[in-house]
Amino acid sequence: MARGTLTRVLAAALASLALSAGAVQASPVLMISLDGLRPDDVTQAQARGIKVPQLRALMQEGAYASGVVGVLPTLTYPSHTTLITGAAPARHGVSNNLTFDPQARNQQGWYWYASDIRVPTLWQIAHSAGLKTANLHWPVSVGADGIDANLPQIWRTGTADDAKLMAALATPGLLPRLEAQLSPYVQGIDETVEGDAARVKFAQALLADRPALTTVYLAGIDHEEHRSGPGSPAAIATIEKTDALVGDLVSAARKAMPDVTVVVVSDHGFQPITTDINLFAPFVAAGLISLGADGKVSSWQAEPWIAGGTAFVVTARPDDAALTGQVTMLVKKLAADPRYHIARVLDRAETQRSGGPAEAVLTIAMEPGFETGRDPAAALSAPSGYKGMHGYMPDLPQMRSTLIVSGPSLKKRGDLGVVDMRAIAPSVARVLGVPMPSAEKPPVF
Repeated sequence: MARGTLTRVLAAALASLALSAGAVQASPVLMISLDGLRPDDVTQAQARGIKVPQLRALMQEGAYASGVVGVLPTLTYPSHTTLITGAAPARHGVSNNLTFDPQARNQQGWYWYASDIRVPTLWQIAHSAGLKTANLHWPVSVGADGIDANLPQIWRTGTADDAKLMAALATPGLLPRLEAQLSPYVQGIDETVEGDAARVKFAQALLADRPALTTVYLAGIDHEEHRSGPGSPAAIATIEKTDALVGDLVSAARKAMPDVTVVVVSDHGFQPITTDINLFAPFVAAGLISLGADGKVSSWQAEPWIAGGTAFVVTARPDDAALTGQVTMLVKKLAADPRYHIARVLDRAETQRSGGPAEAVLTIAMEPGFETGRDPAAALSAPSGYKGMHGYMPDLPQMRSTLIVSGPSLKKRGDLGVVDMRAIAPSVARVLGVPMPSAEKPPVF
């Protein structure tokens, strides 16, 4: 059975359970994701000189986590899929930001398509229970079942054809109607806070239609923290501008639905970095990767699937014990060499127990301050192109993300302590009044 079909069957079964139990909507939910927002930038905002009055008000009137422990890898697409499913990547199937593409045939293809999600989503469960849903720019939302009004996240080249692609993939008729009221939609390749501000106007229009579940994604904080580093003046300015956008969204939601519950999340924390480490070259030297005359991969037996602060080693023959043994010996040798700045190596079983990608035979975890480089021809170490990165192991405190929730039906208020990211989706389902037994953790609010 295809993944998308299986997920639809599971969602239908959950809907039947909800209806038979007489579940009713307890409160509409606006779920806002602020990519890369560190929890202490809100909980300790005054000490850090960060002005976030909207987020602080939500925190003080509702509940918040001192930190959210994310998933392996701590990247945007796997994390956002966990936030909407309550499952780790090993189960939900979105293993990285970019799809595994060892010979670069997919032209930097990301996990845009919801058909890759193997478990029920909040959108499906809510829609199947008769609740109206809307989405703006949430990762892995192209073609998502259960979204009544969908402006999914996708981009390709940044040219005018991207606008045509977006119009084709959005809910039919939705984008022309909203653009007639507002302005041309800002395409997903624009991840600045200014791009967020333009898209927020479309989210406000969606909220006016009173959906029971609305998901909204803002990318500007992550974009700036990569460029200038977490805690930099530019990153703080972006956080403050994003706080105002949160206020705009909350105001629109409360105007349309006075009983709305607002859930603010982020997907990961951030770590300052200085150095790229070339993990590809040792695989080339070992004969596991072959490069053509153009410097590109012409064939491969095993290759690192880079993920910022981690890399997952994928083999062409996962059940080939000899190949796995060869790769394991190579990676252990690299880990013993201090020049590679490898903090930990997880084998396949450890990766699976950590909820990491099912494709990985090994996980390479980098030391803080070092990231996996992208150029097989680069030196062993080189200055990093970014000043901030994530993707590190989720038990690293710097990778903890944000949760703030405010609404009339909260069972708990104040400091929720440290929360598992997998508990957020079932908590949202509880607020909506629908069950989510497929989640891996129980609700926390």
